[in-house]
Amino acid sequence: MKSTSVKELLSTIPTSQEVVVNGWVKSFRSNRFIALNDGSTINNIQCVVDFEQLDESLLKQINTGAALKITGALVESQGRGQSVEIQATDVFIHGGADPEAYPIQPKKHSMEFLREQAHLRIRTNTFSAVMRVRSALAFAIHHYFRENGFYYFHAPIITGSDAEGAGEMFRVSTLDEINPPLNEDGSVNHKEDFFGKETNLTVSGQLEAEAYAMGLGKVYTFGPTFRAENSNTSRHLSEFWMIEPEVAFNDLDDNMDLAEDFIKNVIQYVLEHCLEDLEFLENRLLQEEKTKPQAERSEMALIEKLKFVADNTFKRVTYTEAIDILRNSKPNKKK
Repeated sequence: MKSTSVKELLSTIPTSQEVVVNGWVKSFRSNRFIALNDGSTINNIQCVVDFEQLDESLLKQINTGAALKITGALVESQGRGQSVEIQATDVFIHGGADPEAYPIQPKKHSMEFLREQAHLRIRTNTFSAVMRVRSALAFAIHHYFRENGFYYFHAPIITGSDAEGAGEMFRVSTLDEINPPLNEDGSVNHKEDFFGKETNLTVSGQLEAEAYAMGLGKVYTFGPTFRAENSNTSRHLSEFWMIEPEVAFNDLDDNMDLAEDFIKNVIQYVLEHCLEDLEFLENRLLQEEKTKPQAERSEMALIEKLKFVADNTFKRVTYTEAIDILRNSKPNKKK
């Protein structure tokens, strides 16, 4: 029988039909209640097993992190917090998890700890919620531009041009880094390199987008870009994905209209399709806000902030007005 995702099962009307679900154990209580999750939703499905009918050796393998295939009847849940549950008739262990060694236990973990568990952190609620939202955003981006007559193209990742002129780029070379071929003046002879010239990872697809817009009218690129800035802050990334639309014959007002409509559209899409994940992330952020001094707390919760952006017209100001706003704003109080 074909397996069904947890997300689909949780929205199915229970009629005691037999179902199959695969996933990872989030928790196992009283040798009876398995909370199973497959990544399709932040919510788990409860699977009820009859421990008296299960082999003891199999029962010992049902630990947090174990990968299971469960077959059983989908019925109305007798407990609170879920509408349906599975009365398991068969449990198959795809792979076990050592309870003494498996690091992702059913509790809140710090980001510092999860950085050391890169291969498993996606199983946590925080990372899985973020990635589902990110996936939805990527789809919404492509959908928006497609619906508005834009053409998507792939800007090159390896390039010989410095699109922004800053010079802070990652070099790409096949030359021997210890003994590269040299010119008579002692400089590196890039003609001997793979591309025959000095090349780098791109910092922007803008130059290519401008050229494509001159033939296709409305284009956009959405792909990886790289910055070699030596700045270790939350606002600087060495690798990130950048959205760059280019439209022939647009003026400044047209560009601002496009940016505003785009932002509102993708936010609205996520609000409609990722509300459960956003609610979880909002609750996590609210818990963190409580640890901050009152003056440093955000005035709006996450979902309220997103709805505010989606539902209101953007204010457009001159650079002079922007400077005045910044000068008149209240400085953050720091100890």
